[in-house]
Amino acid sequence: MDYLSITGPCRLQGEIRVSGAKNAALPIVAATLLSDEPCSIENVPEVADIRTLLRLFEKLGSRYLLEDHTLTIDNEEITNTVATYDIVKTMRASILVLGPLLARFGRCEVSLPGGCAIGQRPIDLHLKALEQMGASIEIKNGYVVATAPEGLRGARIIFDKITVTGSENIIMAAALAKGKTELINVAKEPEVVQLCEVLAEAGVEIDGIGGDELTIIGTDREALKLKPIKIIPDRIEAGTYLCAAAITYGTVTLNSVRSDHLDAVTAKLHEAGCRIESEGESMTLYPAARLKAFELSTTEYPGFPTDMQAQFMALATQAEGVSIIEERLFENRFMHVSELQRLGASIHLKGHTATLNGPIQLLGADVMATDLRASSALVLAALAASGVTNVHRIYHLDRGYEALHEKLKTLGAKIERLKE
Repeated sequence: MDYLSITGPCRLQGEIRVSGAKNAALPIVAATLLSDEPCSIENVPEVADIRTLLRLFEKLGSRYLLEDHTLTIDNEEITNTVATYDIVKTMRASILVLGPLLARFGRCEVSLPGGCAIGQRPIDLHLKALEQMGASIEIKNGYVVATAPEGLRGARIIFDKITVTGSENIIMAAALAKGKTELINVAKEPEVVQLCEVLAEAGVEIDGIGGDELTIIGTDREALKLKPIKIIPDRIEAGTYLCAAAITYGTVTLNSVRSDHLDAVTAKLHEAGCRIESEGESMTLYPAARLKAFELSTTEYPGFPTDMQAQFMALATQAEGVSIIEERLFENRFMHVSELQRLGASIHLKGHTATLNGPIQLLGADVMATDLRASSALVLAALAASGVTNVHRIYHLDRGYEALHEKLKTLGAKIERLKE
């Protein structure tokens, strides 16, 4: 098993390219199940979650080639509609095949999902919506068994709460349904928006893209003809590197980035005293003279993303004053707190709120990653800590960050990937 050994403190300088968004690529790859022709997808991040999904597609009978961040995939000869536990257990996003498989083939079996242990993320909203569209749903031996032999039909669906994967699953299902589907309280994340744009370019009539209400006219099981796709930049990776620059008082330029997807993140960095300039597809962070304390609450897009909460907690350890971080979306997403405390962080937890006193001189130690974003928070803290920090269980990190240690090396970090 690999781990990262980081010697700090350091000051990052230079420029790097932001990879394609994992959370956009996953649903778009799933959406290729709606087509029976080859499809090309550019800017695909070569991370573990993508490889996991492609292993699942291989079991379904798909043929694909992923080379130089371009995925060519052909789902014409799908022979199997069972998504097995051995793959789905490792990545919750595998549930995204449920909607398109059911819509195209009228039947599928998908194992109940696994993924990060950051809290309950039930799929009941997915299943309820599919039932409203005429599907029969049973849970058997740990699998969702879904059937709609006559195909899905349009319906008016109100999501009880905002769900990103739920929105994506039902949007894909509606694309091949018969008639009109109205979706209320849809997630507005850029990754959801790109999925809608991809389906619209393939001929699906979708009104309301970018808002919280969508109207979709399905093709009545007629397979889509997907045009070439380019995955949007990863806003969470970009935010992570902006925090890395801020916590090390460095100046870093990000290329291939969408600054309009990062407004909530950059607003908090400004609050912390940093200056950010954007031009075209580039952003540059100029460090604060002294980092200032801040307050944030996670919420759905366009609010502050839960996937950036851990990184900002690391940043708060170096900010002057009392920072307050409230996690509103996932009940277990403070598991990195105890590991940051091993480095010397002063953090008080009460319910869903963390209070941090800073700045604190962090000291290198052995720490253990507990989920994807917690991993990156520990890396950021290690960059600011004095001495050597070893970050273990970085297979979490590999799920969503492409070549993170190599990119940080390019910026001047003293970081090595080693074997246990």
